[in-house]
Amino acid sequence: MVTNVDESVLDDPVGRSLSGPHAHLARRVGRAATYLADVATFCAVSTDPGDGDWADLAELLGPGAFADMFSSPAVPPPGWEPVFTLEGRQMIWPGDGPPGAPDDEPGTGVVELGQDDVPEILDLVARTQPGPFWPRTRELGTYLGVRADGALVAMAGERLRPPGWTEISAVCTVPEARGRGHAARLVGALTARIVARGERPFLHVAEANTTATALYERLGFKTRGQVTFRGFTTPDRPRS
Repeated sequence: MVTNVDESVLDDPVGRSLSGPHAHLARRVGRAATYLADVATFCAVSTDPGDGDWADLAELLGPGAFADMFSSPAVPPPGWEPVFTLEGRQMIWPGDGPPGAPDDEPGTGVVELGQDDVPEILDLVARTQPGPFWPRTRELGTYLGVRADGALVAMAGERLRPPGWTEISAVCTVPEARGRGHAARLVGALTARIVARGERPFLHVAEANTTATALYERLGFKTRGQVTFRGFTTPDRPRS
């Protein structure tokens, strides 16, 4: 059963994950935080950052480094060069419908992926480009897959974990296996797992990806709000 959870933590999903369930995967300087190398590139500052917070983040990441601010609305001071901007939306499962089939229900074809599956996972990511994924990203949560003739052809998993919520991410299927309902089964299986532990699922999708948005809406997800994903390069010179 889904418990009542605070939606406001979704305004800062990276920061609240790093200070909560993912604290063991975090690196920090002052009020700035980021994930361990090879886990994720996402980083965060406080919700009301001052110059000192940006200096802390620059020290944490190093000069000329990539600062993946995810959906943070905070904009760094001059000297931080923009790398990318991508419009998207944040969607939540409202908890007013069936969460989908459990992944262990006979006939789903869904299996849990472990450490031994990482080489295949990375190969699948390289072929499908679902978004940022690194050698240790699997440590963020549970990852489920679908195999055909022994080969991994589809995957989805858990990523950000602000308190009371779990983000579903890395939803991908190889081109030759699309149109068979794999993504729907995987998202449904993850939703069922998340709900079973009293949390609520949420996810992010690029605004231009109308196919994925339509799928998530069919599965019961609702748009909570629009977000802008941003990345920057830290200043070349560290603070003195």
